[in-house]
Amino acid sequence: MANKKASKIGRLNLTEMRNLINKKVGANLAHDLRGDNPTEVKEWIPTGSRWLDSMICRGQLAGIPIGKIVEIAGLESTGKSYMAAQIAANAQKLGLDVIYFDSESAIDPGFLANVGCDLDRLLYVQAQSVEFVLETIEELIGSNDNRMLFIWDSLALTPAISDVDGDFNPQSSMAVKARILSKAMSKLTVPIANSQSTLLVLNQLKTNITSNVAEAMTTPYVTPGGKALTYAYSLRIWLTGRKAKASFVTDDRNFRIGSEVKCTLKKSRFGTQGRQCTFKILWGGDVYIQDEESWFEAVKGSKNIEQKGAWYNLLYEDGTSEKFQAAKWTQKLKNEKFRNRVLKIMDEEVILRFEDRTGDAAGFYDIDKEEENA
Repeated sequence: MANKKASKIGRLNLTEMRNLINKKVGANLAHDLRGDNPTEVKEWIPTGSRWLDSMICRGQLAGIPIGKIVEIAGLESTGKSYMAAQIAANAQKLGLDVIYFDSESAIDPGFLANVGCDLDRLLYVQAQSVEFVLETIEELIGSNDNRMLFIWDSLALTPAISDVDGDFNPQSSMAVKARILSKAMSKLTVPIANSQSTLLVLNQLKTNITSNVAEAMTTPYVTPGGKALTYAYSLRIWLTGRKAKASFVTDDRNFRIGSEVKCTLKKSRFGTQGRQCTFKILWGGDVYIQDEESWFEAVKGSKNIEQKGAWYNLLYEDGTSEKFQAAKWTQKLKNEKFRNRVLKIMDEEVILRFEDRTGDAAGFYDIDKEEENA
């Protein structure tokens, strides 16, 4: 039986149209963007790196956007799981519940607690299959009003049901996961936004095996999951090792205690795609990002920091200055006046100069090249 055609009710203004649409669907889907923009990110979760947070959104200090789907992908031992745990701890401070899907069976509760996670407000779920993870996310969003951070660690190692039930022949389930994810992203993107939740997908960077030499050079890495995911992500953060320096951090006896990571915004809907920063992640004991140490890298090219041999001179706004050596950087940051001046310079160098498009653009997009030319 054909649907009954709605009778015309005369000319409607935009407010009446909006009310008509929302009444029909029983949800608030039509909006007046002058007062209520559902696509606007109203809150950000700090990543643990202030330099990275300063790069993510043009013109402001940001982080992981609440209400969006985000990817952190990286090579082995580049700190993906650590960053996710740090983001989880920071999300809890903002009132979000954390649902941690683990396909690698590698998460230690002591590690999570050490990073700052409240285990009473973190639900650990074994990622049995891709379908299970996606259906669970959909059900949790639809069944309560909580704001949630879903962490999927990792997409690459989570099998589809057909992979679990089938044999080890990769041809037998080719592209199954990609098709599942394509459908899921079309179903979950709007509910995640409307619930002010966040889906953080951890993924692996894999070597791009291709016969096209030019493509192999320009795109050395790819991520599993298919093309649909790349369209759904609002932000893609890729973690790799440094090229200009040895990527491992060692102690005074040359034992490896951490790694130096280059962070690239592979995709950003916030006007900052391609930007890079660097920081060290220590894992030889306590696990943490050397956040304050990385600030020096971010600001040392500023006109407000002069270098004379092994000494640097920090210029204050009142015309005075303060000498320091790079080795004493973190100690100097304990001084409130010094720290506040550094943070202001960092905002100028990382946020405002990019916003105003001043200086050399290469310094924002190629950390290793900048290091080689220094």
